Amino acid sequence: MAASSCARAFPSFEARSDPDFSRPEIPSAGCGRKPNSPVLRARRNCSNIGVAQVVAASWSNNQAASGFTPAASAVDAAAAAAVAPVEVETGLMEVAEDASCNAESVKLEGSPSLEYASFLSSDGSVAIHAGERLGRGIVTDAITTPVVNTSAYFFKKTADLIDFKHDLLNKSCCLPKVDKHAVAFFIITKMDMIKSRCFILFAGKRRASFEYGRYGNYTTIVAEQKISALEGAESTILMASGMCASTVMLMALVPAGGHLVTTTDCYRKTRIFIETVLPKMGITATVIDPADIGGLESALENNNVSLFFTESPTNPFLRCVDIERVSKLCHDKGALVCIDGTFATPLNQKALALGADIVLHSATKFIGGHNDVLAGSISGPEKLISVVRNLHHILGGALNPNAAYLIIRGMKTLHLRVQQQNSTAKRMAEILEAHPKVRRAYYPGLASHPEHDLAKRQMNGFGGVVSFEVDGDLLTTARFVDALRIPYIAPSFGGCESIVDQPAIMSYWDLSQSERAKYGIMDNLVRFSFGVEDFEDLKADILQALETI
Repeated sequence: MAASSCARAFPSFEARSDPDFSRPEIPSAGCGRKPNSPVLRARRNCSNIGVAQVVAASWSNNQAASGFTPAASAVDAAAAAAVAPVEVETGLMEVAEDASCNAESVKLEGSPSLEYASFLSSDGSVAIHAGERLGRGIVTDAITTPVVNTSAYFFKKTADLIDFKHDLLNKSCCLPKVDKHAVAFFIITKMDMIKSRCFILFAGKRRASFEYGRYGNYTTIVAEQKISALEGAESTILMASGMCASTVMLMALVPAGGHLVTTTDCYRKTRIFIETVLPKMGITATVIDPADIGGLESALENNNVSLFFTESPTNPFLRCVDIERVSKLCHDKGALVCIDGTFATPLNQKALALGADIVLHSATKFIGGHNDVLAGSISGPEKLISVVRNLHHILGGALNPNAAYLIIRGMKTLHLRVQQQNSTAKRMAEILEAHPKVRRAYYPGLASHPEHDLAKRQMNGFGGVVSFEVDGDLLTTARFVDALRIPYIAPSFGGCESIVDQPAIMSYWDLSQSERAKYGIMDNLVRFSFGVEDFEDLKADILQALETI
């Protein structure tokens, strides 16, 4: 993919167990607005239903000014474009045309200042206030975002519905290119906001609407804005689960008969989907070791690769992929790069700033952070997210607004939780690695980790999960797990409560021992997700459990 004229260079930094989540100074790189400043964008649905949403996004990244490379151009034809210009005089807003970025910035008079970089200098503050204190599309004086429980959105009269449909027919959202002079004007009046609690499009004549609950929700948008702000993404879409996000993304961005590259160490259900479902669409895959750059180069050379998709860090061995290097290799060959950053969180790693096109999260984990919600997110340039959104609206899998509220609430303590989890995990990894009853520990923060130096370059913290092998067999390891008093035995991670699982039993029990070994899953492997409990309590619990074996 061609480099965007708005691309931001993310500075290198030293990873620490107690990271500083302050936001680095991001150079402007030719964009017509200040760095780190969110903009209100007209976001068009691109489905046959269509919808215009107001989305706040900060430190927009990967906005292509010069078009996509070959693989991305296949996506281009279905991507969103701005609506045609409309002559309106209202005095309610000023429109800043940004030709270099092919994006329309709209600043609303009387709204909270959108130039927040001067007073919100850290990711922690942004996670709290993005999409809310900085302006949101719901009229309320409540501090917290209301939960909009609705399955549909109504039109006041048939004429409004006809206008809405007429606009969709005449202003196609699926044009391949965006005219740099095309500007979407959102006219907001106090009366309309109070009465209908919606935005008015085209001088109040045509109303922007989600129309149906599957196509959007005001509560969900706030959660999407927060993730976009943290990732430096132009757009984010939330779905019902992390697997929903992964599967929809793969089907949307890899064409029938296409080819993708993925890595050996990954979430098992993702591997099953790639190996058993995608082949029914004629899609093939090359699987490489996370550090096998030569294997990636060979796959790119010998196949028409549409997408490189990997976790970083990976599950469960926490391998790290050189995001900057693989992005350059893939873009040179016209392939897109999607990084699943679930184990890293948007605080520990900025995949888009490192060169990836898309970053995906199971928001069920660290982002939600309370073991009480299922959700998945996909963030990146609107041009790509629109394509994913189109298919998502067809397949369903919409996030419940109550779940979106839980994501919003969880993100307000994200930096506090991740800071504690980073610190606890690193200290415990060092203790476990030195313990005589532990054969090996896997954690990017350990000098023994194969990608330790890489992790220090591209991460601001090493995460809250540690995997390790107990000195024993399946039953001995199970005895250790059962002796633990604090963590729950469960198949998730990233929450306030510590969680432990034995992958050979939890995720791979249906496979024989030899089949599990092909994936590196030994009977004595343990994955431990550290919560926010006191470090000394967790240390004492793990050490006493080790003494039982």
